[in-house]
Amino acid sequence: MTSIQPFERELAPAARAWPFEEARKLLDRIGGKVPEKGYVLLETGYGPSGLPHIGTFGEVARTTMVRQAFQRLSDIPTKLFCFSDDMDGFRKVPDNVPNKDMLAAHLGKPLTSVPDPFSNEYPSFGAANNARLRAFLDSFGFEYEFQSATDWYKSGRFDPMLLAMLRHYEEIQAVMLPTLGEERQQTYSIFLPICQKTGRVLQVPVVETKPDDGTIVYRGEDGALVETPVTGGNVKLQWKADWAGRWFALGVDYEMYGKDLIPSAELSAKIVRILAGKAPEGFAYELFLDEKGQKISKSKGNGLSVEEWLTYAPPESLALYMFQSPRKAKRLYFDVIPRAVDDYRTFVGKFAEEEEAKKLENPAWHIHGGKPPAPDSTGLTFGILLNLASACHAESKEVLWGFIRSYAPGATPEGDPQLDRLVGYALNYYRDFVAANKAYRAPTEAERGAFEALAAQLEAAPADASAEDIQNLFYEVGKTIMAEDLRGWFKTVYEVLLGQEQGPRMGSFVQLYGRDNMVALIRKALDGKLA
Repeated sequence: MTSIQPFERELAPAARAWPFEEARKLLDRIGGKVPEKGYVLLETGYGPSGLPHIGTFGEVARTTMVRQAFQRLSDIPTKLFCFSDDMDGFRKVPDNVPNKDMLAAHLGKPLTSVPDPFSNEYPSFGAANNARLRAFLDSFGFEYEFQSATDWYKSGRFDPMLLAMLRHYEEIQAVMLPTLGEERQQTYSIFLPICQKTGRVLQVPVVETKPDDGTIVYRGEDGALVETPVTGGNVKLQWKADWAGRWFALGVDYEMYGKDLIPSAELSAKIVRILAGKAPEGFAYELFLDEKGQKISKSKGNGLSVEEWLTYAPPESLALYMFQSPRKAKRLYFDVIPRAVDDYRTFVGKFAEEEEAKKLENPAWHIHGGKPPAPDSTGLTFGILLNLASACHAESKEVLWGFIRSYAPGATPEGDPQLDRLVGYALNYYRDFVAANKAYRAPTEAERGAFEALAAQLEAAPADASAEDIQNLFYEVGKTIMAEDLRGWFKTVYEVLLGQEQGPRMGSFVQLYGRDNMVALIRKALDGKLA
């Protein structure tokens, strides 16, 4: 963990950023005292029937932010468990895996009893996906402890909880049954036996419970009655009961979940209370929306993957997107990336100069555990690099670095790897989302005069003209043609010179692109060589 600064201890109790608000709720929950287990436990859950996705990243990133805030409020030890429900039944063969026919023969079995379809490197499909989850989390530097449901069930560590569930079986059933359809009620049981013959997780009716013996009697798939212990990995719990059982057995103090799981969390909390336990402090976050404003669904594939985001932007920008307004539904699509990158760079850039209290509100503090990196020396934005790539039709880093060296003579890819990565991201984004959609238009007769004047004034400007001076040139020319609509004038500039409806602050852009290059670009537009 990052070392804690004295001012963080002093100011954390009043910090208003949402992770601190959540951390104070967590501290109140435990009464400011060390829990009996010796630490405060934060948890995130994962279903290993598929690969980790952007929601997995968001949940672990946000929970980590709460944990970091809590560590500034208290010396009480903390742990973060990433819990894999890998004993869940294998219900459907995914479309994106090999050896589908082999997998189909194992439908219904626990995920950790299904063979690895990828390479036989792991003992099971669940273990293979668990390994991918750990590699995924490790790549972002998260601090966590991985936990396997199969291990907890089969090792007996869940046995006391399962026996408690058995003793309170009727009460828990009474909580669950009203939430189910009439047909489902007839066969529902919180216990799912693992068939000793087929190895499948069975959804069958339980006809008798024997709390004193620690067993249940169920009617098997062949109609015969079977008695089995609820301990030792012979059964698993239905997922809402399983969630409650996990909270109770592990002593979970804090867990996040999507807004769509609020009713499930409320049911699980009721079950925990029946067991004489205490449900964790919860945080229901809003779900992401696709480009059309529809809820993102893994099955529909209408979202943006972590891999796609990281093709065009650094992981810190994704962490910022997760930090901002977690209780507000937001579009998660490619067009949000440039703003997220530049907002991140802005927060990092102003962190060092902020008052100490403001630092705890700065998202960069939460993204980097109190230790944001130093900003690069150029201050160039992702947006301006995109527009540079657009203006010069760049296809390589070397092209952009030629302009950067002229703008900031001391900058080099080797000396500023952070900026060099940003250049690479900008090129990727330009290639895939900007280049194909560029639509130049020719200037109108009225606009031609304005562009002629702009070129002349740029040529006549002093050699030491600042970005603000050049910006004012654009304003002054714009006033001669569109005095009542300067926004419309800049839209004209972007459409004619860059082939897009939006663009950069032109003073800063010209400083980077070069005045001679800008004049040449204007001449091309006037000669009809762009449209």
